[in-house]
Amino acid sequence: MRESFTRRAALKTIAGSAAAIAVFREHLEAAAPELKGNVRHSVCKWCYKNISLEDMCKAGKAMGLEAIDLLEIKDFPVLKAHGLVCAMVSGVPGGIPKGLNRPENHDAIVQFMEQAIPEAAKAGAPNVICFSGNREGMADEQGLENCAKGLKRIMPIAEQHKVTVAMELLNSKVNHKDYMCDRSAWGVDLCKRVGSERFKLLYDIYHMQIMEGDLIATIKANHQYFCHYHTGGVPGRAEIDETQEIYYPAVMRAIVATGFKGFVAQEFIPKRPDALGSLKQGVQICDV
Repeated sequence: MRESFTRRAALKTIAGSAAAIAVFREHLEAAAPELKGNVRHSVCKWCYKNISLEDMCKAGKAMGLEAIDLLEIKDFPVLKAHGLVCAMVSGVPGGIPKGLNRPENHDAIVQFMEQAIPEAAKAGAPNVICFSGNREGMADEQGLENCAKGLKRIMPIAEQHKVTVAMELLNSKVNHKDYMCDRSAWGVDLCKRVGSERFKLLYDIYHMQIMEGDLIATIKANHQYFCHYHTGGVPGRAEIDETQEIYYPAVMRAIVATGFKGFVAQEFIPKRPDALGSLKQGVQICDV
């Protein structure tokens, strides 16, 4: 009885793996989509934990991606082998909660940027991510002052190498409790205080829909401060199709109308079995 069950389980696993391989091959063999060329497409690898970076590069290239987001410098050789770049470089010390709003974090973050920015420039990676950090009782005005001081230490090397340091706007209601850079107005104020074209914001459409809505008006009014965009379905961060509340074609048309030439990266977590099919659909929805 036990042996029979084990065999059945093994056969089921093998069948499932074979099906997954078949779907992956189908995506690779499908004709490359005719993209309009108004949007440069990327994807956040962390949303596809069961797909290797190598396979993501192959599948992404086949569906018209130019880049993959939130990878580290060690991943650059794999991207280069497939003719891709990292549109948003990750790896900053402290991650999301321990950011630039605390002066005690500045030295480690500056040191990281001094190493990462030249490597990003050599690899053709346009942006390196950073974070405000959590409030932990700190007033937003104090956080602005502290972040600006830390970023001004980074700007000379960013300007020298023509790489943009991007602080991500995240929601503090659902996913990142207590995060400080959780509103567009706060982030734009920080950009003005830093006063460099090499510091801008990563405008995450999913996060800002949760925090403040008014997406298109905000993009039109502040696009000069946004260097990169992320997608995601609201609610639940699933596929960006008709099952959620954001109408992405209109948002994307607003972004394109600003003259934006950077990347838009899919950052939803696929709920369907065919994760790559969901990614391809997301790219096509955003290809306006």
